[in-house]
Amino acid sequence: MLNIIFAILIVPFLPIFMYGDLVDRANFEKNTISLNKILGGEKQKEEINSCQSDVPQSLASRNLFPLDEKKLPNNLIPQRKDNYRDINILAGASVAIDADSGTILEYADGRKQTQIASLTKIMTAILVAEKIENLDESVTITKTALDVDGTTVGCPTSVFCNANRMYVGEKITVRNLLKAMLLNSANDAATALAIHVATTPENFVKLMNAKAKELGLKDTNFCTPSGLEIDGREAECYSSAYDIARIASYSLQYSLIWDIMKIEEEQVYSTNGKYMHQLKNTDMLLREMPNCLGGKTGFTPMAGKSLLTVAADPTREHKIVSVILSDENRWEDMKRLVDWVFANYEWK
Repeated sequence: MLNIIFAILIVPFLPIFMYGDLVDRANFEKNTISLNKILGGEKQKEEINSCQSDVPQSLASRNLFPLDEKKLPNNLIPQRKDNYRDINILAGASVAIDADSGTILEYADGRKQTQIASLTKIMTAILVAEKIENLDESVTITKTALDVDGTTVGCPTSVFCNANRMYVGEKITVRNLLKAMLLNSANDAATALAIHVATTPENFVKLMNAKAKELGLKDTNFCTPSGLEIDGREAECYSSAYDIARIASYSLQYSLIWDIMKIEEEQVYSTNGKYMHQLKNTDMLLREMPNCLGGKTGFTPMAGKSLLTVAADPTREHKIVSVILSDENRWEDMKRLVDWVFANYEWK
């Protein structure tokens, strides 16, 4: 009888306990910095354990990808100041990490699987940077690339266009399409790049998910190069604030991506110089936050308003990656979050 009771009460929960290859609790607490010192407060401690469970014990192996400990700036990691104060971001999820060590600085529902809209384009940019050597090679725009909803080159929305759109047969460089994708968040530019790299958007998505697996992301499944959900299959298109922060941290090795992210406004042309496309960065914080190094906006009705930001401390020696998902007040909340990190942590 006791065996039957045990089976009924305990067995259904075993997958939860086993998720993520949990490390031995005693060894984890013995060999790592206390979670309460790394993270943003006691209330986040229990939730973060699942996020940190696949992170081994040493400093070097706590790096997310992993990074070489010798490459950390002066071998410093962020630690909470004596006058540390907690923060509460009223978003669907939020995460902030140290870009170099991967140390988690703030975390709220960071592994919640949800739609992420155009934050997806960071992964698309990574694959373009890794797969295409000559950024000035020409891409021919196809009907498939233009047959997408939402923001496109020249059209901030599906029903409003205020500049020149791209046209079928137009030739434009990889570099300029990257600018259109990252500045304007243009879905047609993302799709055109995907077709150029992998023949079809579907083939490109396979590369995206393979890269996510390579990076050890546990809460991500991409559906499109742009971040648009697929009608009727929306539940299959998801990531998490924590996974996006890790993707962005990985992307920092490609200066191309983040040099583009810093551009506020630019005009790009077709390869024959005949057609001009006006681009404007959707990231308002470039103009409002001096230590902002760039970021990516995202919105669909299902995903809500989201924001990824990379920012530097006053010395410019340390960078953090912050992600806020589904937040109507994303601009002000991101400024609060970034300011809070640098007010409450020091690198030593």
